[in-house]
Amino acid sequence: MAGIVRKSFDSADETRRFEGGKGRMDLITSDGDAVGRAVFEPGWQWSKHVGPIAGTDSCQVSHVGYIVSGRMKVVMDDGESVEFGAGDFMRVPPGHDAWVLGDEPCVALDWVGFVDYALPPSS
Repeated sequence: MAGIVRKSFDSADETRRFEGGKGRMDLITSDGDAVGRAVFEPGWQWSKHVGPIAGTDSCQVSHVGYIVSGRMKVVMDDGESVEFGAGDFMRVPPGHDAWVLGDEPCVALDWVGFVDYALPPSS
Protein backbone atom coordinates (compact mmCIF):
# COMPACT_ATOMS: atom_id res chain seq x y z
CA MET A 1 0.00 0.00 0.00
CA ALA A 2 1.39 3.37 -1.02
CA GLY A 3 -0.18 5.40 1.81
CA ILE A 4 -2.12 8.61 1.49
CA VAL A 5 -2.31 10.19 -1.96
CA ARG A 6 -3.34 13.79 -2.60
CA LYS A 7 -3.91 15.12 -6.12
CA SER A 8 -5.81 18.05 -7.58
CA PHE A 9 -7.91 18.28 -10.72
CA ASP A 10 -6.29 21.71 -11.18
CA SER A 11 -3.09 19.83 -12.10
CA ALA A 12 -4.61 16.62 -13.48
CA ASP A 13 -2.49 13.81 -14.89
CA GLU A 14 -4.24 14.25 -18.25
CA THR A 15 -6.69 16.68 -19.83
CA ARG A 16 -8.76 15.81 -22.90
CA ARG A 17 -10.53 18.64 -24.73
CA PHE A 18 -13.87 18.19 -26.48
CA GLU A 19 -14.55 19.22 -30.09
CA GLY A 20 -15.57 22.83 -30.63
CA GLY A 21 -14.14 24.04 -27.32
CA LYS A 22 -17.25 22.82 -25.50
CA GLY A 23 -15.43 21.49 -22.44
CA ARG A 24 -12.82 19.11 -21.17
CA MET A 25 -12.23 16.03 -19.09
CA ASP A 26 -9.50 16.03 -16.44
CA LEU A 27 -8.19 12.62 -15.36
CA ILE A 28 -6.38 11.73 -12.14
CA THR A 29 -4.79 8.30 -11.77
CA SER A 30 -3.20 6.52 -8.82
CA ASP A 31 -2.08 2.89 -8.52
CA GLY A 32 -4.26 1.78 -11.43
CA ASP A 33 -7.37 3.65 -10.23
CA ALA A 34 -8.75 6.68 -12.04
CA VAL A 35 -11.33 9.37 -11.49
CA GLY A 36 -12.35 11.98 -14.03
CA ARG A 37 -13.89 15.41 -13.76
CA ALA A 38 -15.68 16.66 -16.85
CA VAL A 39 -16.73 20.23 -17.48
CA PHE A 40 -19.42 20.23 -20.17
CA GLU A 41 -20.05 23.76 -21.44
CA PRO A 42 -23.54 25.02 -22.39
CA GLY A 43 -24.35 23.74 -25.87
CA TRP A 44 -22.25 20.57 -25.39
CA GLN A 45 -23.72 17.35 -26.79
CA TRP A 46 -21.94 13.99 -26.84
CA SER A 47 -22.88 13.23 -30.47
CA LYS A 48 -21.46 16.58 -31.65
CA HIS A 49 -18.47 17.13 -29.36
CA VAL A 50 -17.20 13.66 -28.36
CA GLY A 51 -18.75 11.33 -30.96
CA PRO A 52 -16.40 12.55 -33.71
CA ILE A 53 -13.45 11.73 -31.43
CA ALA A 54 -14.79 8.30 -30.40
CA GLY A 55 -15.94 7.37 -33.91
CA THR A 56 -19.25 5.85 -32.74
CA ASP A 57 -22.89 6.89 -33.15
CA SER A 58 -23.52 6.86 -29.38
CA CYS A 59 -21.36 6.78 -26.26
CA GLN A 60 -20.18 3.21 -25.68
CA VAL A 61 -18.71 3.88 -22.22
CA SER A 62 -20.36 3.01 -18.87
CA HIS A 63 -20.51 5.81 -16.31
CA VAL A 64 -20.79 5.74 -12.53
CA GLY A 65 -20.55 9.21 -11.14
CA TYR A 66 -21.87 12.31 -9.44
CA ILE A 67 -23.13 15.62 -10.84
CA VAL A 68 -21.39 18.46 -9.00
CA SER A 69 -23.22 21.32 -10.74
CA GLY A 70 -25.40 22.08 -13.74
CA ARG A 71 -27.84 19.79 -15.55
CA MET A 72 -27.59 17.10 -18.21
CA LYS A 73 -30.06 14.97 -20.14
CA VAL A 74 -29.12 11.42 -21.13
CA VAL A 75 -31.06 9.50 -23.78
CA MET A 76 -30.38 5.80 -24.29
CA ASP A 77 -30.33 4.27 -27.78
CA ASP A 78 -33.69 2.60 -26.93
CA GLY A 79 -35.28 5.98 -26.10
CA GLU A 80 -35.18 5.79 -22.28
CA SER A 81 -34.18 9.19 -20.90
CA VAL A 82 -33.38 10.90 -17.61
CA GLU A 83 -32.26 14.34 -16.48
CA PHE A 84 -29.48 14.68 -13.93
CA GLY A 85 -28.73 17.70 -11.77
CA ALA A 86 -26.42 18.85 -8.99
CA GLY A 87 -26.24 16.29 -6.21
CA ASP A 88 -27.40 13.35 -8.33
CA PHE A 89 -25.64 9.99 -8.43
CA MET A 90 -25.65 8.49 -11.92
CA ARG A 91 -25.16 5.06 -13.41
CA VAL A 92 -25.46 5.06 -17.20
CA PRO A 93 -24.78 1.99 -19.36
CA PRO A 94 -23.20 2.14 -22.82
CA GLY A 95 -25.35 3.23 -25.76
CA HIS A 96 -26.46 6.80 -25.08
CA ASP A 97 -26.30 10.43 -26.14
CA ALA A 98 -26.23 13.30 -23.65
CA TRP A 99 -26.35 17.08 -23.62
CA VAL A 100 -26.16 20.03 -21.26
CA LEU A 101 -29.45 21.61 -20.22
CA GLY A 102 -29.53 25.36 -19.62
CA ASP A 103 -26.88 28.05 -19.60
CA GLU A 104 -24.66 26.69 -16.81
CA PRO A 105 -21.76 24.27 -17.35
CA CYS A 106 -22.41 20.75 -16.10
CA VAL A 107 -19.57 19.41 -13.95
CA ALA A 108 -19.48 15.66 -13.34
CA LEU A 109 -17.17 13.23 -11.54
CA ASP A 110 -16.91 9.68 -12.90
CA TRP A 111 -15.17 6.68 -11.31
CA VAL A 112 -15.77 4.20 -14.11
CA GLY A 113 -16.06 5.60 -17.61
CA PHE A 114 -13.72 8.54 -17.97
CA VAL A 115 -10.47 6.57 -18.25
CA ASP A 116 -11.57 5.58 -21.81
CA TYR A 117 -13.65 8.71 -22.51
CA ALA A 118 -13.03 11.05 -25.46
CA LEU A 119 -10.31 8.85 -26.92
CA PRO A 120 -10.06 7.94 -30.59
CA PRO A 121 -10.67 4.26 -31.40
CA SER A 122 -7.57 2.10 -30.90
CA SER A 123 -5.96 0.88 -34.06
